Amino acid sequence: MNTTPRTHTAPSAVRTVARTATRSAGALVLAASLGAGLAGAANASSDDDRVIRTGSCSGSTDWKIKAKEDDGRIEVEAEIDSNRTGQTWRWRLVHNGSVSAKGTSRTRGRSGSFSVERKTVDASGKDSFTFRARNPRSGERCVARVSY
Repeated sequence: MNTTPRTHTAPSAVRTVARTATRSAGALVLAASLGAGLAGAANASSDDDRVIRTGSCSGSTDWKIKAKEDDGRIEVEAEIDSNRTGQTWRWRLVHNGSVSAKGTSRTRGRSGSFSVERKTVDASGKDSFTFRARNPRSGERCVARVSY
């Protein structure tokens, strides 16, 4: 089944089509499982309605930003992956033009990454988020955007 939206389709309609297609596919898998006598349940998750964007920063670092509904709020998670442990980054999360959170984080672990997760109010209409991060030592900058 092709669920690719046409370019003139409204974003809210795209989420609805994708959610409906995912749920329909889950029901089909469940029916096939039961028909074949297999024990198992379809995995219906609220993750069906998430939006994920990825991209590259001004240097070799990559970013990812995700948004999804969570108990009437919007959960936004942004990740910076530089593959270098110990880097300090200054970051800022902007929601509909206003600073929602800001701080400083250090890359950790084998992946040399950090992530920021915040739950924000779900304003009426489309919510837009911009996550900006800057490594003061290298000057590298990242700008991640997502609308939900």
